[in-house]
Amino acid sequence: MGLIHVELFTTLDLVAQAPGGPEEDPEGFPFGGWQAPLIDEWSGTQIAEAYDGTDALLLGRRTYDIFAAYWPHVGEEEGGGFGALFNSIPKYVASRGTPDLSWEGSVLLGPDLPAAVREIRDRHEHVHVVGSLDLVQTLLRERLYDRVDLLVHPIVLGVGKKVFDGGAVPTNLTLLEPPAAGPKGAVMLRYGLADGVPRTGDMTAPDLGLAE
Repeated sequence: MGLIHVELFTTLDLVAQAPGGPEEDPEGFPFGGWQAPLIDEWSGTQIAEAYDGTDALLLGRRTYDIFAAYWPHVGEEEGGGFGALFNSIPKYVASRGTPDLSWEGSVLLGPDLPAAVREIRDRHEHVHVVGSLDLVQTLLRERLYDRVDLLVHPIVLGVGKKVFDGGAVPTNLTLLEPPAAGPKGAVMLRYGLADGVPRTGDMTAPDLGLAE
């Protein structure tokens, strides 16, 4: 069984809407492109490392349309090598509509999204989800992911769609590696899905070392 890997760029208040530019979500969000002034070589390296071994993309309709309008026209050496990767691997699209799938290797998923994602997971080793917040909510709700990377930036927006808007269910995660921080204050957090659900307890329990 393969790995479903969710990657999101977020603010400190976990807004993940339209980080790359205003055209990513033109529905009144006033901070489209908030990530651009904060990108540096360190964050580029973190993003590139996350795609090691990726053999398929799983995208929501809006993210797919943005990618399809750009990456097919990019040379293999451009965009840090992402052009060669994205143009060569399958792209699975979650949409209730009828998107233009002219980008080579694109496949529209069926109406039973959880079942379709499970089939993709059985077919590939490393399926990468980037952006696609509505799709991510479904994956969170169904616990259909194995890893989530959050590149958290040192700004607070106060408005916008958040990482866990509407899809979160009680879930345990495990930190896969120590957090890494960049020179502009961004922090990379990499978590893996863990067994069970969060427990409750007593802060004065003896095993916490807080009892009198």
